[in-house]
Order: sequence, then C-alpha cells, then structure tokens
Amino acid sequence: MTSIRGAEMVDWNLAVATATRLVRPGPEVSRDEARAVVAELRRHAKASEEHVRGFTRMGGDDLDDTPVLVVDRPGWVRANVAGFREVLKPLLDKMQERRGSSPGGAVLGAVGGKVTGVELGMLLSFLSSRVLGQYETFAPATRELPAGQNGGGRLLLVAPNIVHVERELDVQPHDFRLWVCLHEETHRTQFTAVPWLRDHLEGEIQSFLGETEVDPMTVLERVREAAQSLAGGRPESEEGDEGRSLVEIVQTPAQREILGRLTAVMSLLEGHADFVMDGVGPAVVPSVAEIREKFQQRRARGASRLDLALRKLLGLDAKLRQYRDGERFVRAVVGEVGMDGFNRVWTSPNTLPTKSEIAKPADWVARVHRKAES
Repeated sequence: MTSIRGAEMVDWNLAVATATRLVRPGPEVSRDEARAVVAELRRHAKASEEHVRGFTRMGGDDLDDTPVLVVDRPGWVRANVAGFREVLKPLLDKMQERRGSSPGGAVLGAVGGKVTGVELGMLLSFLSSRVLGQYETFAPATRELPAGQNGGGRLLLVAPNIVHVERELDVQPHDFRLWVCLHEETHRTQFTAVPWLRDHLEGEIQSFLGETEVDPMTVLERVREAAQSLAGGRPESEEGDEGRSLVEIVQTPAQREILGRLTAVMSLLEGHADFVMDGVGPAVVPSVAEIREKFQQRRARGASRLDLALRKLLGLDAKLRQYRDGERFVRAVVGEVGMDGFNRVWTSPNTLPTKSEIAKPADWVARVHRKAES
C-alpha cells in the first residue's frame, strides 16, 4: 500500500491487535469439547458438499481449491483484515493520494492510520462474536490462514459463535451445526460451480470503490461514530438522520447504480443459501423447523438498542433484508419454473436478477425464460 512518509491510511496490524485484545471470550467449553466441536463441524462441512450439490443440481470441480477452516474469534478477525486489505486497497490508495495533496496531510498520515486502526479493531471485535460462518471470496492466503491456490476462497466456520447460538436457542447441537454448514457450503458451491461469478463480483466492487469521491476525513469520522457507539460514547441526540451506513456516505450517481446491482446479487446469494439450507434440512436435519423458527425470531429481535444502531451504521440491517428478500425470490422462481429453470440465473451476468426483479420474481422469469424460448 502506498504511504506518505511511511504512514498508512489504516494501521492493519493495530486493528488486529486491538480486536483480539477486546474480543469477548466464547462460551465455556472443555478442551475435549472444543476438539469435538471442531471435528464435528469439519465432518458436517464435508457432508454438506453432497447434500447441497444434490439439491441445487450445481456442479464444479474446484472444491479442493477452497479450504474449510474452523476458527475462533481472533482467527475470524485476522482473516477479515487480510480480506479488507485486498479489497479496499484501490479505495485507500485513492484516499491516500488525496490526503497527501491536502494541507496537513502528513500530520493526518502520522496519526490517522493508528486512530483508524484502533477504531476498526473495536468494530471487528464487535462483529467477531456475531458471525457463524463466512465464505471469503477474495481471501489472500496467509501463513496461518490458507486459501485457494487457483483463485478460490476459503470457508470459515466460527466455532465459539456456533456453540453460543445453539445454546442460546436451546436447539439440538448436531442439527444446528449441520444446518449452519449447509448455508455456508451453498456459498462455496455458488462460487465453485459458477466460474465467472467471482470476477464479476470483484469487478462490480472495484467499480464502486473507483467511483468514490469522498473526503478521507468523512470516512474516518463514520468509523469513529461507529466505534463511539460501541463504546457507549455517542450522545442519543446524534442518532436519527445521522445514522447512515458507511456505504451510504460514498454514493455518487454511478455508485448508486452499481450498488443496486450489488444488492441484487447479494440478495440472490444469501436468499439462495437460506432456501437451500431449509430445502435440504428436512431430509438430514430432523429439527430444522424448530431451528428455523427460533433463528428467525432471533434475527427479528436483534439485540439491544446499541446493537440496532450499529447494525444500521454498518449496513447490517440491509444484509438481513437480503436474506429475506432473496429467499422469497428464489422460492417464487423455483415454484414457477423448477430448480433447473431457476439455475438459468447462473448462465451469465446478464441473467442475474436486477434489484427490482428481486422484489418481482415474475419479471425475471418473463425476461429470462420468455427471451430464451422465443
């Protein structure tokens, strides 16, 4: 990453150190219990491959290029910092250049990188206790965290969080762990079975970041607001119209168009994973109905007022809508044209649903199927 007099926009090492220092401990388990959880998650991840591929009718030969890693909360933090550095590099380089040409840029460079590193670390420590699993599409390999050698990502399963939620919901641990693995394996299958999807998504993200014309201090201020909310230091009077997400502050007209496409793709991917985990569930997860009901209630409740404010600021509320809207789209399309008809969605970027089609699945069916049949 470029720097000004040696100072980076974000001190990534400090972000990792801060997050791992602040991260809350996971649920109490003995060493033998922890080993058993890890072993079971690995077995479930392997079993999920066949379940998901059989249900979705999606193939692919690159599973060996996407390792499955069972991690703790600090491991999730390290993996995501590595991913952030990769994806955000063009944006941060651009901000770095702008800061260098502004009055006082060198001073900001000396201090801002460490301040942002600490505040980013605070946010990552908050998020690290909430993620159950994650398919890292753009994951660079590190010494501790391997990734695919030929462009594949890696699948992370966050063991302490899975144990925490299964206890909180009071559900059967074996069933819940397999249910989570089915969701994450669906994401792995999406990217291994659809070779163009990763490059398409990366291109859209980089186009979005390339259009950014925001002042560096504005972004740093948003990160600072989120960190202050987490620390309980943000006055209540500052909530309301100031509660915009980090994404919402960097939208030019071109970005809004790109973001609409990205939202549609992410809704498709998340909704498809939810649809598959529930579709496979009855055959292999006896208590799937109970798990789904309790999990949906947990999603709807959210947590504290602070948690809700942070979800808004970080854009997490939009992610929850993606699960719901995307699942409705997939269910409606499969109901009308079957699984093979739905799988036309993976033909090319042109057959992906638009944001409006996610809300109106019949419009996608009419566009893709009638055009193909005419």
